[in-house]
Amino acid sequence: MTKSNLLSMHNVGIVVENLDNAISFFTDLGLTLEGRAMVEGEWAGRVTGLGNQSVEIAMMVTPDGHSRLELSRFITPTTIADHRTAPVNSLGYLRVMFAVDNIDELVARLSEHGAEVVGEVINYENIYRLCYIRGVEGLLIGIAEDISKK
Repeated sequence: MTKSNLLSMHNVGIVVENLDNAISFFTDLGLTLEGRAMVEGEWAGRVTGLGNQSVEIAMMVTPDGHSRLELSRFITPTTIADHRTAPVNSLGYLRVMFAVDNIDELVARLSEHGAEVVGEVINYENIYRLCYIRGVEGLLIGIAEDISKK
């Protein structure tokens, strides 16, 4: 049996309609804009299978520097499907979960971007307070506050 050459997970990609709004939302969540660029041409389409493409991307990084979100706005080709309002039990990639230090303050701040709690903030066995929110463009985001040591 061959061992994996996997070293780490670099990023999760999220396609958005409005890159500026998404950057603002994820900045308020606590991520930092690491860089912004255009990815264009036939070479990029050979990676994605989409042919000649033009995509504006923004790389957002978590405070610890270990995780990233790649936010993408497709100019060409246009997007063909929208999964943003899919319920939690839908097949495929669904949400990103973040560890936070003050869930109540964060939910209040993100509500200024139109974010809404999907169900409710719950206490899981006095270990975590957690919830799902619908954030910018209806994206499903999980947030969890470790309360086990408080």
